[in-house]
Amino acid sequence: MLQTACHAWHVQQDARMVDFAGWEMPIQYSTITEEHHAVRRAAGLFDIAHMGRIEFTGVEAAAFLDSIVTNNVAAIEVGQIRYALVTNEAGGILDDVLVYRLDDSYLLVVNASNRLKILDWIEQHRGGFDVTVEDRTTEKFMFALQGPRAIEILNPLIEDCDIAEIGYYRSAVVNFGGEPGLLSRTGYTGEDGFEIICATTSGAALWNQVIEAGANHGLLPAGLGCRDTLRLEAAMPLYGHELDETTDPYTAGLAFGVKLDAADFIGKPAVAEKKAEANRKRRVGLQLEGRRIAREGAIVFSGEQEIGQVTSGTFSPTLETSIAMAYVSANHAAAGTTVEIDIRGKRHAATVAKLPFYKRG
Repeated sequence: MLQTACHAWHVQQDARMVDFAGWEMPIQYSTITEEHHAVRRAAGLFDIAHMGRIEFTGVEAAAFLDSIVTNNVAAIEVGQIRYALVTNEAGGILDDVLVYRLDDSYLLVVNASNRLKILDWIEQHRGGFDVTVEDRTTEKFMFALQGPRAIEILNPLIEDCDIAEIGYYRSAVVNFGGEPGLLSRTGYTGEDGFEIICATTSGAALWNQVIEAGANHGLLPAGLGCRDTLRLEAAMPLYGHELDETTDPYTAGLAFGVKLDAADFIGKPAVAEKKAEANRKRRVGLQLEGRRIAREGAIVFSGEQEIGQVTSGTFSPTLETSIAMAYVSANHAAAGTTVEIDIRGKRHAATVAKLPFYKRG
């Protein structure tokens, strides 16, 4: 099983470790709820080195990326980051990714569970392009500082810039504790914050610097457990739940990541057809009465009519109510619509809610 640069630190902290896409990762250190609240109220530090990092160089790097992702890579400015999808010929989502434009290369950050699949997809389709592709995942470490106090914790550690001036979905090469690092104002929690990429050999030292800097600011190490509750409150889709190879970007509610008027990408005709399909299913939020959790696969009903299926569900620590995301038929997708969810053979009342459930002030 693969291990990140901070594996020994996690074990020393008695973190609960799990196999996640072939990596041994911390699911929690204390409780999911405590770590969740720390991120919403102060800050949480996440080891996300299991995410794939693939670098593209060469004169046709942008052209190649434009042929496999749904966004307009050619239009990305140096220092800018864009969300995109990799789709198959039928318009289904192979992965959702971030595309970084660096000074002389592009970086694709992919989901850990899809890294090998995407690398294989790249190899299948890069013939004819003058592009060099290198998987940097194991030689680079990646971690995320998320929460309202992220700037005041991290800024003193960055020697050559004021990180408050870095815009959302922008990146900068910085001097971090004497080591070079790529800092981006991105995240997967619904809070302000940063993701940092550095050499694996520097990862543990830089992680410890942030832990020490945040000790008096309410910072807690945070595991993948609360990362899931946080992203669900923020209505961020998760591959394998809201996204898969049978779901297209428009059904998933990710139109902002698709540029049909830009380059031709694999699956573009099928994606365009889905855009024009008025009665496609919709990704919606559901708020349940009581504390019962609607898990993935639970069937959603309107009367005796089966209208959809839950993709993710949890008890929201912030809102103190049970929430879920689901795909439902278009005529039942309006906020305020009352439905029922089958949880272990018993129907539970729920209301379609406007997404996201939580948005920072």
